[in-house]
Amino acid sequence: MPTHLQPTADRALRRTLAERRIGLVAWRLLVLQIAHPAVAAGMGRYSTYRAHPWRRIEHTMDSGSRLFFAGPEERALEIARLERTHRRIHGTDGAGRAYSAEEPEVRAWVMVTLYEAMTAMHELAGAPLGAAEQNLLYGQFREVCKDLRIPGEVLPPTAADVPAYVERTVREVLEHGEEVQYLLHEMLREAPAPRRLGLLGPAWPLLRAITARALTALTVADLPPAWHERFGTRRPRTAAALSWTLHRGLRVVMTRLPDHLRYRHHAGDGQRSGARRAAVVRLPGARTAGTRQARLETFFRQVLDQTGDGRVDTADLQAMSHNVCWRLELPAEREDVLYAAFEAWWKQLCADVDEDGDGGVDCAEFVAAMTAGLDRDPQYLDGGLGQAMRALFRAADADGSGHLCADEYRVLFGGSRVHPAELNDGFRELDADGDGRISEDEFVAAFTDFFTARGDSTAGTALLGRA
Repeated sequence: MPTHLQPTADRALRRTLAERRIGLVAWRLLVLQIAHPAVAAGMGRYSTYRAHPWRRIEHTMDSGSRLFFAGPEERALEIARLERTHRRIHGTDGAGRAYSAEEPEVRAWVMVTLYEAMTAMHELAGAPLGAAEQNLLYGQFREVCKDLRIPGEVLPPTAADVPAYVERTVREVLEHGEEVQYLLHEMLREAPAPRRLGLLGPAWPLLRAITARALTALTVADLPPAWHERFGTRRPRTAAALSWTLHRGLRVVMTRLPDHLRYRHHAGDGQRSGARRAAVVRLPGARTAGTRQARLETFFRQVLDQTGDGRVDTADLQAMSHNVCWRLELPAEREDVLYAAFEAWWKQLCADVDEDGDGGVDCAEFVAAMTAGLDRDPQYLDGGLGQAMRALFRAADADGSGHLCADEYRVLFGGSRVHPAELNDGFRELDADGDGRISEDEFVAAFTDFFTARGDSTAGTALLGRA
């Protein structure tokens, strides 16, 4: 089988992205993206990758699948969803610089690094793409950028201009900041076990340490020369040897495999690519912890603190809204209603719990307020949390019947990786009167107990728990 892409106009881009060894340059891609100060600021403020790394990676992969492998209608839906998400990501970073996920130059950098990763995969494997192959690939790539409404003038005009664009951006724009350091040296070393490990779960601490060390070495070795010159990093001989062995070895192996093993399977036109998957993880301690304080602390860390920075603010509630909207794929007006309801809940929570007035709620403040009896006031709960949960219920109630049937429940909580037994357990937990459907009051009561740590639930952990 030939080493390079087959020069087929409608397949070059998809075949490159679908090849399994693209995973070798995935972390390198993320480092280059996050090193952009605007991306780093948005990630640090709004992303859940610290507390929910696997869920965040899965969302990214699902989004990419729908952008590059689905048909025109599915791609249009994904582009609209991304636009709604990006318009909420803006602010001022720690250096006082304004940033926005809607800036054309920022969006261009994120996309060009993806194209650059595809060419780097071949170059690092000792089989760089020829000029004709690069032109074909970049032409298809620019078509996707056009669909994303990225202005052509902020992109490199041709494939031949990409290397200079990347080098210039590395030298003049990128920063080796906190988010890059975390991605390179800490994220995998503290990540929870992926659900896919199954019986290998107990070995995760050892696997995590080995994987983290190897991935860091590979990523650092593979970064562009301009990166090492700009930030004074080096490419150790052992890391260079690891890179050479993995890239060239996998190229030799992969190019001899049949296509169904060499390439990942992606959903076809008009099919879901997995955006409604869910990972169910029991909230440890909700039923077993010896003290209410321990239960509340666990709940704060693993559910409320979505961004993993040790405190809860509007970004955490926004992350909850985003996770729900991702599953339901709501139209813009219904999505706005849900975000507004969660934001109202945050404002009430902040007003009553933020004792030091710093705009956020830390674990001690949250636990102190709840243990003082805040969660025992039904009127208080109805005014904030209750309204958010009612908005969530109505968003999931697709037919407007006033009840969630089994199918509507599966859309919100299910997916290809959730066992049917888990879905059945969660449905029965919410269906308090056993009539085979979930009323709005049953839904709100169950989630009120979950959010105030009075009870655990399969449904609660599936929707918002640590995964």
